[in-house]
Amino acid sequence: FVIFLIPCFVVGTDVAFSCQNADDFVGASSPGDVIIGGLFAVHSEMLHPEEDPIKPVIQKCAGFEIQVFLQTLAMIHAIETINNSTLLSGVTLGYEIYDTCAEVTKAMASALRFLSKFNSSEDAVEFKCNYSDYIPRVKAVTGASYSEVSMAVSRLLALQLIPQVSPASSAEILSDKIRFPSFFRTIPSDFHQTRAMTRLICESGWNWIGVIATDDDNGRFALESFGVQAMANNVCIAFKEMLPAYLSDSTFHSKVDQAIEKIVKEKRVNVIVVFMRQFHVLKLFEKAIERNVNKIWIASDNWSAAVKISTIPNIRQLGTVVGFGFKNGNISSFQEFLRNLHKKPTENNKFLREYIMLLSVCAHLEYHDFQTCIANQSQDNLLENDGSKPQIWRDDFLNANVEPGFIRSTMLAVHAIAHAIKGQCKDRDCKDPSAFTPWELLEELKRVVIIDGDKKVKFDSNGDMSTSYDVLLWKEIDGHMEITIMAEYDAEKGGFIFEDEEKKKDFLALKKVQSTCSQPCSPGQVKKVTESPHTCCYECIYCPENHYSNQTDMDYCYRCNNKTYWAPTNSSTCYRKTIYFLAWTDWFAIFLLLLSAFGVVLVLSICVIFTKNLDTPVVKASGGLTVCYIILFSHFLIFLSTVFFIDIPTEFKCKTRQALFGISFTLCISCILIKSLKILLAFSFDPKLQNFLKCMYKPIPTVVTCTGIQVIICTFWLIFRTPFVNQNFSIPRAIILECNEGSIVAFGIMLGYIAALAFICFIFAFKGRKLPENYNEAKFITFGMLIYFIAWIVFIPVYATTFGKYLPAVEIIVVLISNYGILCCTFLPKCYIIIYKQETNTKSAFLKMVYTYSSKSAGSVAVSQVSLDSKSSSFRATITDSGKTEDDSVNGNCHFQVPGQSPIKGKVLPKNAARTMVRKRVSSI
Repeated sequence: FVIFLIPCFVVGTDVAFSCQNADDFVGASSPGDVIIGGLFAVHSEMLHPEEDPIKPVIQKCAGFEIQVFLQTLAMIHAIETINNSTLLSGVTLGYEIYDTCAEVTKAMASALRFLSKFNSSEDAVEFKCNYSDYIPRVKAVTGASYSEVSMAVSRLLALQLIPQVSPASSAEILSDKIRFPSFFRTIPSDFHQTRAMTRLICESGWNWIGVIATDDDNGRFALESFGVQAMANNVCIAFKEMLPAYLSDSTFHSKVDQAIEKIVKEKRVNVIVVFMRQFHVLKLFEKAIERNVNKIWIASDNWSAAVKISTIPNIRQLGTVVGFGFKNGNISSFQEFLRNLHKKPTENNKFLREYIMLLSVCAHLEYHDFQTCIANQSQDNLLENDGSKPQIWRDDFLNANVEPGFIRSTMLAVHAIAHAIKGQCKDRDCKDPSAFTPWELLEELKRVVIIDGDKKVKFDSNGDMSTSYDVLLWKEIDGHMEITIMAEYDAEKGGFIFEDEEKKKDFLALKKVQSTCSQPCSPGQVKKVTESPHTCCYECIYCPENHYSNQTDMDYCYRCNNKTYWAPTNSSTCYRKTIYFLAWTDWFAIFLLLLSAFGVVLVLSICVIFTKNLDTPVVKASGGLTVCYIILFSHFLIFLSTVFFIDIPTEFKCKTRQALFGISFTLCISCILIKSLKILLAFSFDPKLQNFLKCMYKPIPTVVTCTGIQVIICTFWLIFRTPFVNQNFSIPRAIILECNEGSIVAFGIMLGYIAALAFICFIFAFKGRKLPENYNEAKFITFGMLIYFIAWIVFIPVYATTFGKYLPAVEIIVVLISNYGILCCTFLPKCYIIIYKQETNTKSAFLKMVYTYSSKSAGSVAVSQVSLDSKSSSFRATITDSGKTEDDSVNGNCHFQVPGQSPIKGKVLPKNAARTMVRKRVSSI
């Protein structure tokens, strides 16, 4: 093996601060069976000589740090408490505490001494390939104060796997157990701190912030971690300023001025996150006060509870300071320790001796000036004044500068090591320094569980102790800036816990300050990113129609989730579309229903009239009561079908209304067709036409066949392409509930078939339009069919171009027009004769009318028909001209038939004789 010697290079003129041997390098020490090392930055900087060349000499330090000095006292107090307890059963703990002066170089020198072999007279560090049996000077180390120092020291201590438990180093990278296998800490990592900061920023509505950090490993890693958290939560960093890590850097003051200038220039940035050491923050704030900077400052755990910063004159001018500090604990025993500190010997505690000397020099000053005096005294100045000033003790000063979070975490670190030692000493004699090795203690430390107040705490797999944060608010009380606990941040759940409403009000008061690049987009608006590289700088534009945003600063608009909702421009919510249909309460629907009801009343009235006048010639001439009842019943069904076009469409209504209308109308037209055939047949004088009409005139089969075809059409329609309820979204803010016919082709076939029957009926009726007036229905049927055709021809383009809830009303109107047209033309003239011209509704008047017509038509080829039913001895007479003789006499071939009897064929008669025959036959009937 190779032996390295640990020399002492500290140059000085007095034994108080000079280093003649390695023991002079120790800041505070106490013997014990098991030695614990300590690394603390009791001084803020190491003085660098100006001579050239630079020699490998560890220089003197300056800038006494009261807060870190208190941490060394917390370590000493914790060790003394453990030694006075039964925790280790007679095994005493010793300590060696070194000042790192916030410098990695000086810390590495201290770490080398920790690695030196136990009881080595020359403090030699042996080089070995296997340190499993190696017994170093210390079994564990507490510290260091800064992450940058801890990273360097931990890599060195990892060579022998000496456990290192830091109460203050929070860099996230130290959780990496591959690079730092022997590192532990009694605080959370910066991952939780930066996440807590981001949560605070987000809940306060800020997204445009500045960051200032120390240009060292701790500052850079914290800035990187915060940047990741900020990006994940849409928080933009307007600027980043890095200050030199060492106050002795010649560019330090210019960098501070540059940072302040940046803060002043960025008017919209009202929140500054600061990851810096206390002495850096002190210099920054002094300059900020000079420039009247007023912002919200978010403090990292390094300085959030720093009393020496909170007591800067005019600190209130800076604005509001809110920060995150390590969780407080019960430190009453430590405060009692401080009250008795003046009784402690100073021989083995150079830090305490230096503090007493500082009190002597600066005790006459006010509080803040006293702090400044202590921080600015160099060791050379103290040597010059040593002995010239009387020793003065001030209990209040130490207690006033206690930062409970750091004190608690330091004491936890010592107790964790002590509990690990206890685990190793169960079956070993730990008074023997070689009883266990550091790497064995390391394994025990991973399993340690400590009681902290009323909670059990332990290290996780990353070596971190998952404790929570106190959210600290610097609040002016009675003219003094006090550091108060505003809330607790639960690192595991990621939320804030408030003890009372008053503290919650303090938290809510932070939201009154705006720190955004752009004005927030209100609900109904959405962010539109501008040319700025930052996503937090944007314009607000309205959400388009049928889109909405229901939160502030949304990146995109939501689309209304389905077609049943709509949203206007600049909407924060979707509204349910209004559902429209032709309701019962609609005035137009009521009007149409009244028309349908009137039609039903009219049908019933006609039915009553015809029933009462059953035996009159007009009723008998209408085809008899049965045919009239069938026609009237079909009219009734047509009027009834209009009801299914009104109110909320249902599957039943959609299927019923067209089928009911189509079949009813077909039945009506079929019956009228039979009547037209009958009229034409009765008065036809053309043998060929008469033979054709005789073949066609089969009433029941004709009606059944015509109606049956329509039934088949409707059945196939309902089976294969049935109508259904449809939601029409053609109107932006409304839903039209309507019946979709299922198949326009089927709908067209149904209407086309009715039109074909109506056209045939029209042709037959048109041919019989000149028959006897009181008996003739043909011209009224013709007129009724014309009304039907006109109505439905107009309906087609209107129906095709109309939409909305009144579309069913269009079909109701055309149905009513065509139905009223046919009903009125078919029955009203007869009702008029029955009611107002009763003198013409007699047998004699009717026969006279037929006789007159027959007399006029006997010499023509026109065809007429007279029809009476069997009860009135109906007859059919046909007179056919067969031609003229040379002497201009006309011979008539007369055929006469009484129903139920064989035709009587007459001989050829002269024209006048034929007329006489007809008159006699009609008169006899």
